Amino acid sequence: MNDLYLLVIVYMCYGVCMYIYMYMIHIVSPSISMASLPFFLCALLTFSSISFHGISAVNFEVINLNPHHAGAIKFEKIIGGVPFTKKLMAQINQYIWSNIFKQNTAADQKPHTTVTLFIKDFIGGEAITWGDNYKYINVSAVYLRDYNGPMELKWEFISLLHHEMTHVFQWNGEGKTPIPLVEGIADYTILKANYFPPGFMKPGAGDKWDQGYDFTARFLEYCDGLVPDFVAKLNKMMRKTYDVSFFKNITGKPVEKLWADYKAKYAKKAVEEIQG
Repeated sequence: MNDLYLLVIVYMCYGVCMYIYMYMIHIVSPSISMASLPFFLCALLTFSSISFHGISAVNFEVINLNPHHAGAIKFEKIIGGVPFTKKLMAQINQYIWSNIFKQNTAADQKPHTTVTLFIKDFIGGEAITWGDNYKYINVSAVYLRDYNGPMELKWEFISLLHHEMTHVFQWNGEGKTPIPLVEGIADYTILKANYFPPGFMKPGAGDKWDQGYDFTARFLEYCDGLVPDFVAKLNKMMRKTYDVSFFKNITGKPVEKLWADYKAKYAKKAVEEIQG
């Protein structure tokens, strides 16, 4: 059971027990007014809303569709299987809301009730996020089987889920946001979470700001240095639509100028490093 659901149940049980307790006291001592009970319940609800401010319950499901596949066996034995993955998804969810998008109320968050991850036998990529409101994630059992990268498989899986889970919870202008920027934001998450691989692009790399993935992630990191919570503000503006002018609205500079400044900054650093 999701830990948050358990906490909610505890609060509800506590409230019911306290209500019954106060009612019994009223029977024994009628001098205690029943009028105080509604006040008590209101106080309890207020306390609960404060305690759970910024937290919205999402149920995470993990299904291993091909349990006898070599990659699926690695998923169970090396990564930790379904229990580990469900816990990891909940942790990444909270990290994205709290640290990347700064979404502290349910009204700001994508209205997901259940997010499902499948370990599936398919070829064509590490993973894909898909479906209605992007609430499904397919992770390739083939990729897990064949992975031979510089990091351990479990580390790679955690990094991969930071990227895919960002797609689950980010706004994309109802499909209007360019794919390179969407992917850049997902890679920005793995950058900030310190789950970026050794081959991740260095600051200043790339030919254009919307080159996508780690190129764009590094540019977003630069923008975030100019305006704190830049990515969170950009994501919020992309809830219903997208326009490149959002960059200027947030920073005061058009994206072309931001990119030119970014490239100049790291070109200067490179020269300084060469000169010692």
